[in-house]
Amino acid sequence: MLNLTLPECARYIHPPETKEDLEFADLPIIDLSKAHTLEGRAELHPQLRDAIRTHGFLYAINHGYTQAQAPPVLRDRIFDIAGVPFDDVSLEEKKIYTANIEKVGSYLGYKFRQFWKVDTENQIRDQIENYAINLNVTRRPHPIALRPFLPELDDFARHNHFNILHPILRLIALSLELPEETLVEKHNFDRTGETSVTFMKYYRRSNEEEEKSKNVWLKGHTDTGSITILWSQPIGGLQIMAPDGKWKWVRHINNGLVVNTGDMMSFLTGGYYKPTIHRVIQPPLDQRAYDRLGAYYFAMPDNDVRLLPCVESPVLKRVGIEHQFLDEDSPSCETWRRGRMKAYGRSDLKKGVEHGVEEEIIEGIVVKHYN
Repeated sequence: MLNLTLPECARYIHPPETKEDLEFADLPIIDLSKAHTLEGRAELHPQLRDAIRTHGFLYAINHGYTQAQAPPVLRDRIFDIAGVPFDDVSLEEKKIYTANIEKVGSYLGYKFRQFWKVDTENQIRDQIENYAINLNVTRRPHPIALRPFLPELDDFARHNHFNILHPILRLIALSLELPEETLVEKHNFDRTGETSVTFMKYYRRSNEEEEKSKNVWLKGHTDTGSITILWSQPIGGLQIMAPDGKWKWVRHINNGLVVNTGDMMSFLTGGYYKPTIHRVIQPPLDQRAYDRLGAYYFAMPDNDVRLLPCVESPVLKRVGIEHQFLDEDSPSCETWRRGRMKAYGRSDLKKGVEHGVEEEIIEGIVVKHYN
Protein backbone atom coordinates (compact mmCIF):
# COMPACT_ATOMS: atom_id res chain seq x y z
CA MET A 1 0.00 0.00 0.00
CA LEU A 2 1.41 3.38 -0.95
CA ASN A 3 2.01 6.01 1.68
CA LEU A 4 -0.81 8.55 1.65
CA THR A 5 1.74 11.35 2.11
CA LEU A 6 2.89 11.90 -1.44
CA PRO A 7 6.05 13.68 -2.60
CA GLU A 8 5.45 17.25 -3.69
CA CYS A 9 5.68 18.63 -7.21
CA ALA A 10 4.27 21.59 -9.09
CA ARG A 11 0.57 21.37 -9.84
CA TYR A 12 -0.38 21.14 -13.50
CA ILE A 13 -3.34 23.41 -14.17
CA HIS A 14 -5.29 22.13 -17.14
CA PRO A 15 -5.89 24.95 -19.65
CA PRO A 16 -9.47 25.71 -20.70
CA GLU A 17 -10.97 23.73 -23.54
CA THR A 18 -11.14 25.35 -26.94
CA LYS A 19 -14.23 27.27 -27.95
CA GLU A 20 -13.29 27.22 -31.64
CA ASP A 21 -15.78 25.78 -34.12
CA LEU A 22 -13.83 22.68 -35.20
CA GLU A 23 -14.77 19.60 -37.19
CA PHE A 24 -14.54 16.86 -34.58
CA ALA A 25 -14.52 13.14 -35.28
CA ASP A 26 -17.64 11.39 -34.01
CA LEU A 27 -15.90 8.67 -32.01
CA PRO A 28 -17.77 5.95 -30.09
CA ILE A 29 -17.52 5.77 -26.29
CA ILE A 30 -16.87 2.46 -24.53
CA ASP A 31 -17.78 2.06 -20.85
CA LEU A 32 -14.94 -0.05 -19.45
CA SER A 33 -16.76 -0.66 -16.17
CA LYS A 34 -18.94 -3.12 -18.07
CA ALA A 35 -15.91 -5.24 -18.97
CA HIS A 36 -15.86 -6.71 -15.46
CA THR A 37 -18.70 -9.15 -16.19
CA LEU A 38 -19.29 -11.78 -18.86
CA GLU A 39 -22.55 -10.08 -19.85
CA GLY A 40 -20.83 -6.72 -20.07
CA ARG A 41 -18.07 -8.07 -22.30
CA ALA A 42 -20.66 -9.67 -24.56
CA GLU A 43 -22.28 -6.23 -24.92
CA LEU A 44 -19.02 -4.34 -25.40
CA HIS A 45 -17.03 -6.41 -27.87
CA PRO A 46 -19.31 -5.71 -30.88
CA GLN A 47 -19.19 -1.99 -29.97
CA LEU A 48 -15.40 -2.06 -29.79
CA ARG A 49 -15.16 -4.03 -33.05
CA ASP A 50 -17.30 -1.53 -34.94
CA ALA A 51 -15.47 1.44 -33.41
CA ILE A 52 -12.01 0.21 -34.33
CA ARG A 53 -13.01 -1.12 -37.75
CA THR A 54 -14.72 2.15 -38.65
CA HIS A 55 -12.60 4.81 -36.95
CA GLY A 56 -9.55 3.11 -35.47
CA PHE A 57 -10.06 5.33 -32.42
CA LEU A 58 -12.48 5.21 -29.51
CA TYR A 59 -13.02 6.84 -26.14
CA ALA A 60 -12.96 4.76 -22.96
CA ILE A 61 -14.64 5.98 -19.79
CA ASN A 62 -15.09 4.61 -16.27
CA HIS A 63 -11.57 3.21 -16.35
CA GLY A 64 -11.03 3.18 -12.60
CA TYR A 65 -9.45 6.57 -11.87
CA THR A 66 -11.52 9.61 -11.05
CA GLN A 67 -10.34 13.19 -10.75
CA ALA A 68 -11.47 13.35 -7.13
CA GLN A 69 -10.03 9.94 -6.24
CA ALA A 70 -8.12 9.65 -2.99
CA PRO A 71 -4.46 8.56 -3.08
CA PRO A 72 -2.51 6.53 -4.12
CA VAL A 73 -3.02 8.09 -7.54
CA LEU A 74 -5.17 10.99 -8.64
CA ARG A 75 -6.12 11.27 -12.28
CA ASP A 76 -4.85 14.86 -12.21
CA ARG A 77 -1.80 13.76 -10.24
CA ILE A 78 -0.31 11.95 -13.24
CA PHE A 79 -0.21 15.25 -15.15
CA ASP A 80 1.54 16.86 -12.16
CA ILE A 81 4.16 14.09 -12.29
CA ALA A 82 4.37 14.30 -16.09
CA GLY A 83 5.89 17.75 -15.83
CA VAL A 84 8.72 16.67 -13.51
CA PRO A 85 11.11 15.15 -16.11
CA PHE A 86 10.81 18.27 -18.27
CA ASP A 87 10.71 21.09 -15.74
CA ASP A 88 12.68 19.79 -12.73
CA VAL A 89 15.70 18.18 -14.43
CA SER A 90 18.66 20.12 -15.81
CA LEU A 91 19.79 19.64 -19.40
CA GLU A 92 23.07 18.18 -18.17
CA GLU A 93 21.26 15.53 -16.14
CA LYS A 94 18.78 14.83 -18.94
CA LYS A 95 21.68 13.93 -21.23
CA ILE A 96 22.68 11.14 -18.82
CA TYR A 97 19.29 9.50 -19.43
CA THR A 98 19.10 9.94 -23.20
CA ALA A 99 17.21 7.14 -24.97
CA ASN A 100 19.34 4.90 -27.18
CA ILE A 101 17.03 5.30 -30.16
CA GLU A 102 19.29 5.02 -33.19
CA LYS A 103 21.39 2.10 -31.92
CA VAL A 104 18.81 -0.16 -30.26
CA GLY A 105 15.46 1.34 -31.29
CA SER A 106 14.34 2.13 -27.75
CA TYR A 107 12.66 5.32 -26.57
CA LEU A 108 13.20 4.58 -22.88
CA GLY A 109 14.63 7.76 -21.40
CA TYR A 110 14.68 11.16 -23.11
CA LYS A 111 14.00 11.96 -26.74
CA PHE A 112 15.00 15.58 -27.20
CA ARG A 113 13.47 18.30 -29.33
CA GLN A 114 14.48 18.54 -33.01
CA PHE A 115 15.24 14.82 -33.22
CA TRP A 116 12.52 13.99 -35.77
CA LYS A 117 12.11 15.41 -39.25
CA VAL A 118 8.61 16.86 -39.54
CA ASP A 119 8.80 18.35 -43.02
CA THR A 120 11.25 16.65 -45.36
CA GLU A 121 11.20 19.36 -48.03
CA ASN A 122 11.78 22.30 -45.69
CA GLN A 123 13.92 20.42 -43.15
CA ILE A 124 11.64 21.37 -40.25
CA ARG A 125 12.21 19.34 -37.10
CA ASP A 126 9.96 18.63 -34.14
CA GLN A 127 9.67 20.61 -30.91
CA ILE A 128 8.57 17.63 -28.83
CA GLU A 129 10.40 16.28 -25.79
CA ASN A 130 9.65 12.74 -24.56
CA TYR A 131 10.42 10.86 -21.41
CA ALA A 132 9.54 7.15 -21.53
CA ILE A 133 9.50 4.73 -18.59
CA ASN A 134 9.34 0.96 -19.06
CA LEU A 135 6.32 -0.76 -17.51
CA ASN A 136 8.89 -2.21 -15.10
CA VAL A 137 9.71 1.21 -13.70
CA THR A 138 12.93 -0.03 -12.06
CA ARG A 139 14.37 -1.46 -15.30
CA ARG A 140 16.41 1.70 -15.91
CA PRO A 141 17.67 4.45 -13.59
CA HIS A 142 15.83 7.79 -13.62
CA PRO A 143 16.67 11.44 -12.93
CA ILE A 144 16.92 12.30 -9.26
CA ALA A 145 13.82 14.52 -9.30
CA LEU A 146 11.65 11.68 -10.64
CA ARG A 147 12.76 8.96 -8.24
CA PRO A 148 10.39 9.84 -5.38
CA PHE A 149 7.47 9.32 -7.77
CA LEU A 150 8.39 5.79 -8.87
CA PRO A 151 5.86 4.07 -6.56
CA GLU A 152 3.08 6.17 -8.09
CA LEU A 153 4.39 5.53 -11.61
CA ASP A 154 4.46 1.79 -10.89
CA ASP A 155 0.86 1.98 -9.74
CA PHE A 156 -0.06 3.97 -12.86
CA ALA A 157 1.65 1.44 -15.16
CA ARG A 158 -0.12 -1.47 -13.46
CA HIS A 159 -3.47 0.29 -13.66
CA ASN A 160 -3.04 0.91 -17.38
CA HIS A 161 -1.88 -2.64 -17.98
CA PHE A 162 -4.35 -4.66 -15.93
CA ASN A 163 -7.41 -2.41 -15.72
CA ILE A 164 -7.38 -0.85 -19.21
CA LEU A 165 -5.12 -2.71 -21.65
CA HIS A 166 -6.06 -6.26 -20.66
CA PRO A 167 -9.83 -5.62 -20.71
CA ILE A 168 -9.47 -4.08 -24.18
CA LEU A 169 -7.41 -7.06 -25.37
CA ARG A 170 -10.07 -9.45 -24.04
CA LEU A 171 -12.75 -7.57 -25.97
CA ILE A 172 -10.68 -7.75 -29.15
CA ALA A 173 -10.18 -11.50 -28.66
CA LEU A 174 -13.91 -12.00 -28.14
CA SER A 175 -14.65 -9.99 -31.27
CA LEU A 176 -12.47 -12.49 -33.17
CA GLU A 177 -14.27 -15.44 -31.48
CA LEU A 178 -11.04 -16.40 -29.75
CA PRO A 179 -10.52 -17.38 -26.11
CA GLU A 180 -10.51 -14.23 -23.97
CA GLU A 181 -6.90 -14.54 -22.87
CA THR A 182 -5.41 -15.05 -26.37
CA LEU A 183 -3.98 -11.53 -26.69
CA VAL A 184 -3.54 -10.96 -22.95
CA GLU A 185 -1.06 -13.85 -22.94
CA LYS A 186 1.04 -11.96 -25.48
CA HIS A 187 1.11 -8.83 -23.29
CA ASN A 188 2.58 -9.87 -19.94
CA PHE A 189 3.60 -7.42 -17.26
CA ASP A 190 6.54 -9.46 -15.98
CA ARG A 191 8.16 -10.42 -19.28
CA THR A 192 10.78 -8.47 -21.24
CA GLY A 193 9.15 -5.89 -23.49
CA GLU A 194 9.04 -2.24 -24.42
CA THR A 195 5.56 -1.23 -23.19
CA SER A 196 5.94 2.17 -21.57
CA VAL A 197 4.44 5.04 -19.66
CA THR A 198 5.45 7.99 -21.82
CA PHE A 199 5.18 11.71 -21.15
CA MET A 200 5.43 14.11 -24.10
CA LYS A 201 5.71 17.88 -23.99
CA TYR A 202 4.90 19.72 -27.21
CA TYR A 203 6.55 23.14 -27.12
CA ARG A 204 5.19 26.08 -29.08
CA ARG A 205 6.94 26.77 -32.36
CA SER A 206 8.00 29.89 -34.23
CA ASN A 207 5.76 31.43 -36.87
CA GLU A 208 8.37 30.52 -39.48
CA GLU A 209 8.27 26.86 -38.47
CA GLU A 210 4.47 26.84 -38.52
CA GLU A 211 4.39 28.36 -41.99
CA LYS A 212 6.99 26.03 -43.49
CA SER A 213 5.42 22.89 -42.01
CA LYS A 214 1.82 23.98 -42.71
CA ASN A 215 1.17 23.82 -38.95
CA VAL A 216 1.95 20.09 -38.74
CA TRP A 217 3.71 19.17 -35.47
CA LEU A 218 3.83 15.41 -36.05
CA LYS A 219 3.02 14.13 -39.53
CA GLY A 220 0.38 11.50 -40.14
CA HIS A 221 1.57 8.07 -39.03
CA THR A 222 0.57 4.81 -37.42
CA ASP A 223 1.84 3.68 -34.01
CA THR A 224 4.43 0.91 -33.78
CA GLY A 225 2.81 -1.15 -31.04
CA SER A 226 -0.51 -2.89 -30.50
CA ILE A 227 -2.63 -0.49 -28.40
CA THR A 228 -2.05 3.16 -27.49
CA ILE A 229 -3.82 4.67 -24.48
CA LEU A 230 -3.84 8.48 -24.34
CA TRP A 231 -5.05 10.19 -21.18
CA SER A 232 -7.27 12.93 -22.55
CA GLN A 233 -6.25 16.54 -21.88
CA PRO A 234 -7.77 19.82 -23.08
CA ILE A 235 -5.15 21.15 -25.50
CA GLY A 236 -6.25 20.27 -29.04
CA GLY A 237 -3.97 19.17 -31.82
CA LEU A 238 -4.62 15.45 -32.26
CA GLN A 239 -6.38 14.62 -35.52
CA ILE A 240 -7.36 11.32 -37.09
CA MET A 241 -7.86 10.48 -40.73
CA ALA A 242 -11.60 9.86 -40.86
CA PRO A 243 -13.22 7.19 -43.04
CA ASP A 244 -13.94 9.89 -45.65
CA GLY A 245 -10.19 10.63 -45.93
CA LYS A 246 -10.41 14.00 -44.13
CA TRP A 247 -8.46 15.04 -41.07
CA LYS A 248 -10.77 15.55 -38.08
CA TRP A 249 -10.04 16.76 -34.57
CA VAL A 250 -10.24 14.50 -31.53
CA ARG A 251 -12.36 16.11 -28.83
CA HIS A 252 -11.25 16.19 -25.20
CA ILE A 253 -13.41 14.15 -22.84
CA ASN A 254 -12.87 14.99 -19.20
CA ASN A 255 -11.27 12.03 -17.41
CA GLY A 256 -11.58 9.97 -20.59
CA LEU A 257 -9.08 7.87 -22.51
CA VAL A 258 -8.41 7.95 -26.22
CA VAL A 259 -7.54 4.47 -27.49
CA ASN A 260 -6.19 3.41 -30.88
CA THR A 261 -4.64 0.40 -32.58
CA GLY A 262 -1.14 0.17 -34.03
CA ASP A 263 0.96 -1.84 -36.47
CA MET A 264 1.38 -4.88 -34.25
CA MET A 265 -2.35 -5.30 -33.73
CA SER A 266 -2.81 -5.27 -37.48
CA PHE A 267 -0.22 -8.05 -37.85
CA LEU A 268 -1.76 -10.14 -35.05
CA THR A 269 -5.27 -9.83 -36.51
CA GLY A 270 -4.33 -10.39 -40.14
CA GLY A 271 -5.30 -6.85 -41.12
CA TYR A 272 -8.77 -7.11 -39.54
CA TYR A 273 -7.92 -4.24 -37.20
CA LYS A 274 -5.90 -1.70 -39.17
CA PRO A 275 -3.38 0.64 -37.56
CA THR A 276 -4.92 4.07 -37.12
CA ILE A 277 -3.60 7.04 -39.12
CA HIS A 278 -3.29 10.16 -36.96
CA ARG A 279 -1.23 13.32 -36.64
CA VAL A 280 -0.68 16.33 -34.35
CA ILE A 281 -1.04 19.89 -35.60
CA GLN A 282 -0.85 23.35 -34.04
CA PRO A 283 -3.56 23.77 -31.37
CA PRO A 284 -6.65 25.88 -32.04
CA LEU A 285 -6.18 29.65 -31.99
CA ASP A 286 -7.50 30.13 -28.44
CA GLN A 287 -5.01 27.54 -27.05
CA ARG A 288 -1.80 28.61 -28.76
CA ALA A 289 -0.42 30.32 -25.66
CA TYR A 290 0.01 26.92 -23.98
CA ASP A 291 2.45 24.05 -24.34
CA ARG A 292 0.80 20.66 -24.76
CA LEU A 293 1.51 17.97 -22.15
CA GLY A 294 0.58 14.36 -22.86
CA ALA A 295 0.47 11.15 -20.80
CA TYR A 296 0.41 7.86 -22.72
CA TYR A 297 0.61 4.12 -22.26
CA PHE A 298 2.18 2.64 -25.39
CA ALA A 299 1.51 -1.10 -25.27
CA MET A 300 3.43 -3.77 -27.17
CA PRO A 301 3.47 -7.56 -26.96
CA ASP A 302 6.40 -9.25 -25.22
CA ASN A 303 9.68 -8.96 -27.12
CA ASP A 304 9.72 -12.61 -28.23
CA VAL A 305 6.14 -12.69 -29.61
CA ARG A 306 6.13 -13.46 -33.33
CA LEU A 307 3.88 -11.09 -35.26
CA LEU A 308 1.78 -13.82 -36.87
CA PRO A 309 -1.99 -13.60 -37.46
CA CYS A 310 -4.27 -15.48 -35.09
CA VAL A 311 -5.23 -17.92 -37.85
CA GLU A 312 -7.36 -19.97 -35.46
CA SER A 313 -9.92 -17.13 -35.32
CA PRO A 314 -13.22 -18.19 -36.93
CA VAL A 315 -13.83 -14.53 -37.84
CA LEU A 316 -10.54 -14.21 -39.70
CA LYS A 317 -11.19 -17.51 -41.48
CA ARG A 318 -14.50 -16.13 -42.73
CA VAL A 319 -13.32 -12.68 -43.84
CA GLY A 320 -9.84 -13.65 -45.03
CA ILE A 321 -6.43 -12.98 -43.57
CA GLU A 322 -3.89 -10.45 -44.81
CA HIS A 323 -0.47 -12.03 -44.49
CA GLN A 324 2.03 -9.18 -44.29
CA PHE A 325 4.92 -11.66 -44.09
CA LEU A 326 5.53 -15.27 -44.94
CA ASP A 327 5.18 -17.20 -41.69
CA GLU A 328 8.85 -18.13 -41.67
CA ASP A 329 9.81 -14.47 -42.21
CA SER A 330 7.51 -12.91 -39.61
CA PRO A 331 9.53 -10.72 -37.24
CA SER A 332 9.38 -10.77 -33.50
CA CYS A 333 7.85 -7.83 -31.70
CA GLU A 334 11.36 -6.73 -30.73
CA THR A 335 12.62 -6.84 -34.33
CA TRP A 336 9.69 -4.78 -35.68
CA ARG A 337 9.93 -2.27 -32.86
CA ARG A 338 13.66 -1.76 -33.34
CA GLY A 339 13.31 -1.26 -37.08
CA ARG A 340 10.42 1.18 -36.78
CA MET A 341 11.83 3.23 -33.94
CA LYS A 342 15.34 3.51 -35.37
CA ALA A 343 13.91 4.84 -38.64
CA TYR A 344 11.01 7.00 -37.41
CA GLY A 345 11.62 10.65 -38.11
CA ARG A 346 15.23 9.96 -39.11
CA SER A 347 15.21 8.11 -42.42
CA ASP A 348 14.99 9.77 -45.82
CA LEU A 349 11.46 9.09 -46.99
CA LYS A 350 10.51 8.47 -50.61
CA LYS A 351 7.48 10.03 -52.27
CA GLY A 352 4.70 7.48 -52.49
CA VAL A 353 2.18 6.85 -55.24
CA GLU A 354 -0.62 8.50 -53.23
CA HIS A 355 -0.70 12.30 -53.06
CA GLY A 356 0.90 13.66 -49.90
CA VAL A 357 2.20 10.26 -48.83
CA GLU A 358 5.85 9.42 -48.13
CA GLU A 359 7.15 5.88 -47.70
CA GLU A 360 9.93 3.82 -46.19
CA ILE A 361 10.59 0.07 -46.06
CA ILE A 362 10.82 -1.67 -42.65
CA GLU A 363 11.37 -5.45 -42.56
CA GLY A 364 10.11 -5.64 -46.14
CA ILE A 365 6.87 -3.78 -45.34
CA VAL A 366 5.96 -0.38 -46.82
CA VAL A 367 5.38 2.06 -43.97
CA LYS A 368 3.49 5.22 -44.96
CA HIS A 369 3.70 8.74 -43.57
CA TYR A 370 0.98 11.28 -44.34
CA ASN A 371 1.61 14.99 -44.72
